Amino acid sequence: MTALHVMDMDGTLLHGTTASIRLSRALACEHEVLALEEAFAAGRVTTREFAARLHQLWAELTEQIVAETFAAGPWLDGIADVVADIHSRGEHAAVITMSPGFYADHLCELGFDYVAGSRFPPLPMRQPLDLAGILAPHDKVPITRRLLAQYRVPSGRWVAYGDSLSDQQLFAQAPISVAVNAIPALAASATCAYTGASLIDAYMLARDHLDRPNPRTLDPSRR
Repeated sequence: MTALHVMDMDGTLLHGTTASIRLSRALACEHEVLALEEAFAAGRVTTREFAARLHQLWAELTEQIVAETFAAGPWLDGIADVVADIHSRGEHAAVITMSPGFYADHLCELGFDYVAGSRFPPLPMRQPLDLAGILAPHDKVPITRRLLAQYRVPSGRWVAYGDSLSDQQLFAQAPISVAVNAIPALAASATCAYTGASLIDAYMLARDHLDRPNPRTLDPSRR
């Protein structure tokens, strides 16, 4: 029987940081974006306000900088191995993030079936920003519902992986949720919680709840 694994990117797959911080570091505007991240976490800035400021700061961002920053990112170990194991079971893996799609889309190279991110103008950004394309935390739920219907996944056969309050609404709907290096408030609401640098180990926690009769076939020692 199939299943769907829905993963957050910033702070979850991307360990201890966000795409916005890393891209801004490459453009020497990290300090301002760190302040934006703090304001967003405190609820003082919306995703659209955040994106509008990024659009101003990232005028010189190029596809090459994005690709290099993505490749050098502190990603959790074993992402491609986990996605391969998910596929070997006839299941599906998706990423839903509020970060720019032009960064998150590189995760398709690791085998993800679907990646949703905020839509920014083509790089380098010379066109106006369409705020309608910027995702917010509440968008994760309807996107997941569409994927469940598209892949014909039973309502009790999906897992959410996340780390922050932006994942809270999705966790509230998920039959199984894995808090990955999460803030305490999210970890307390999750089915299980993982702290560390291995997606394989976090995935194994989900596997235990998703399909207990099945043996563990993915070797956690693989990195």
